[in-house]
Amino acid sequence: MSSFDDSSSTPSAAATAGESSQEDHSASVGSSNDDGPVGMEVVSQPEGDPAANDAQAMKLKDEGNEQLLKGHYLEAIGLYSDALEYSPTNAVILSNRAQAYIKVENYGLAMADATAALDSDPKYAKAYYRRGSAQYALGHLKDAKKDFRKVCQLQPKSKDARAKLQACEKAIREEAFLKAIESEMTAPLSETYDPNAILLNASSYDGPNPLMSDGPTEDMELEASLFQPGKLPREFVLASMEYFRNQKLIHKRYVARLLLTCKTMFESMNSLMEIDIPTEPPEHDPTASPRVTVCGDTHGQFYDVLNIFDMNGYPSSKNPYHFNGDFVDRGSFSVEVILTYLLWKIHDPTCIYLTRGNHETKNMNKIYGFEGEVKAKYDDKIFELFLEVFGHLPLAAVIGEKVFVTHGGLPTDETVMLDDIRKIKRGCEPPETGLMSDLLWSDPQPFPGRSPSKRGVGYAFGPDITQKFLERNGLSLLVRSHEVKEEGYLVEHGGKTITVFSAPNYCDTMGNKGAFIHFDKSLEPKFTQYTSVPHPDVKPMAYSAGMGGLFGL
Repeated sequence: MSSFDDSSSTPSAAATAGESSQEDHSASVGSSNDDGPVGMEVVSQPEGDPAANDAQAMKLKDEGNEQLLKGHYLEAIGLYSDALEYSPTNAVILSNRAQAYIKVENYGLAMADATAALDSDPKYAKAYYRRGSAQYALGHLKDAKKDFRKVCQLQPKSKDARAKLQACEKAIREEAFLKAIESEMTAPLSETYDPNAILLNASSYDGPNPLMSDGPTEDMELEASLFQPGKLPREFVLASMEYFRNQKLIHKRYVARLLLTCKTMFESMNSLMEIDIPTEPPEHDPTASPRVTVCGDTHGQFYDVLNIFDMNGYPSSKNPYHFNGDFVDRGSFSVEVILTYLLWKIHDPTCIYLTRGNHETKNMNKIYGFEGEVKAKYDDKIFELFLEVFGHLPLAAVIGEKVFVTHGGLPTDETVMLDDIRKIKRGCEPPETGLMSDLLWSDPQPFPGRSPSKRGVGYAFGPDITQKFLERNGLSLLVRSHEVKEEGYLVEHGGKTITVFSAPNYCDTMGNKGAFIHFDKSLEPKFTQYTSVPHPDVKPMAYSAGMGGLFGL
């Protein structure tokens, strides 16, 4: 932990109620039970003896620091908030809460706290550092650069601050370079990339091949034909999963073929999927009702994904899964997770459905580890192909004509219909505002109306917005993910909104349960909870070099 990443952080008075929200969501954990919209709290001076108030504030701040160091971010946020009741303008406590908010990806609240700290103490370097961290996470690189430069002015001997400024300047140059290149390019990489040119040395690769033969084939046409929807052998998918379990990777040529096929397949789909309830029970449990299983964020926790399949059976047309975004980042087995999902998708397109999360995006992948992981395990071209696949993932689904599923939340535009979602143009990075952004980033709030998001992107939507959206579209329920929940799920908005999160003990620190939901023909949700399983000793964010230290776990 750097000199600026200490355990002093405090959230500003703005979170919504009683929920472990982390979104990633993710990153994103951090809601509290306030009665008003985010960012609208009026700070009043506390009554009583000032010295006693200051002493109590420092006591609570120290307790918050302890919780932050333990990775108990929500507890830290609560303690910092309590401290601010006694010392509302304390720059250190505000800055510490900003750090805790960054940990749970509530960047909007982090920026508000850091700005409030600077209003109190314009020369407080840590507040600039943390505001810059939040700005960087949201892709506001020029604003982040200003804050990091100010840190360097205030702390000229800080190597850490200088490194962050340089990383930010490098990201700005790379962004400008890529924009220049893109303006000259007429075709994406997928249109020119040739997997046939990738050499596969049978003497050095002992992994599975799609023919399930003793060695890879030299017949490129035959091999390519197997990486078509409905053609990939189930035995190859299962053998690949076992290979991943043993911390080995299938060959890059197979990955390239898989990604190219998936990009083409997703590109042909609408932004809104319709998923039917099967008519037959799953093969592994013929006594069960036919059902669809909905999972939330899995964030690179491959061994927990294996546990889901152990509990609930492998995907098949009779046992379909819907994974609701945020497959990658944070956890350091993200490549294995997303390849597993895509292998199943090509094996049988009706056995698994995937919707995009806010972490299936370029900026999140750069910060939270997936880019570094892909480049370490494969190369930059494979990462570019992953981005193309992510850009074409559907954004939402309707199960059984009544249950609406999307990663983040609802559009706050009260005229939006399902057909508007169905027609959203994809193949791009999500904009900061608009319908795509709302679906990927928004969160529920307990009070009516809409409020600025604690994340700095999207909105918080109330039960009235949920009710109106469901009614005008003939739906009965919203299922979303995007936030860590202590029990793995949370029912809100009078039973009309469910959050499901499927990464237990998120980032090896949160201690939360995971959950998934069964929907049979009754469309009544049935929850299964579970705890985390052991995994190899590779820490979360192991591949998040560069700016990763800003948000360090």
